[in-house]
Amino acid sequence: MRIKGELAKLGIRVSASAIRTLLRRNGLGPVPRRGGPTWAEFLRNQARGILATDFFTVETIWLRTLYVSFAIELRTRRVHLAGVTAHPDSGWVTQTARNLSWDLRGRGRFRYLIRDRDSKYTRSFDAVFAADGIQAILTPVRAPRANAFAERWVRTVRRECLDWTLVLGRRHLERALREYVAHDNAKRPHRGIDLQAPDSPPSPPAPVPSMLRVRRRDVLGGLIHEYELVA
Repeated sequence: MRIKGELAKLGIRVSASAIRTLLRRNGLGPVPRRGGPTWAEFLRNQARGILATDFFTVETIWLRTLYVSFAIELRTRRVHLAGVTAHPDSGWVTQTARNLSWDLRGRGRFRYLIRDRDSKYTRSFDAVFAADGIQAILTPVRAPRANAFAERWVRTVRRECLDWTLVLGRRHLERALREYVAHDNAKRPHRGIDLQAPDSPPSPPAPVPSMLRVRRRDVLGGLIHEYELVA
């Protein structure tokens, strides 16, 4: 019928059965039904309005498990630390949602929040974001790649920070993570955004080599180094 309609716009009148017969004669079957966009295409096209959130655990030197909640903006890769606790009950999880809601003010309009089906997420958690007009999208069961942005950041913070840190307790972990997140947002180059940092302005023009002066600043006691041009 689509072909019949296109031909009709050109002033050509032909029956649908004649078109069908002609297509079959030339080995052309019906056009396959188009599916929706893939998950990767959806994330790429809607990245401006999407957040991803997740939990991960850290063991202290006293063999105590701490839980970390965070969110990441897909378009900018900016990370928001929501909280650290040893007891992730429903009240704490809801408070992390409030923390994120407050932190996101002035960051633009978000439409979707990607999260997994962890039982720690409660209705009250989703309700906080629903009040801000953000719809929670649950990832499929046993599909870690569906929340790939959050999973990738967890691997990065472990590799660059936590695997080299002896965590004493909740306050120590929270202080270390806040320092790392500040570095990640302001100074760390990200491949997904053309080697820019989420909060950094566009790179300045390259200076003349003879005038190049660089200053190094240590982060996390020298575990990470930041570099900047000296004026």
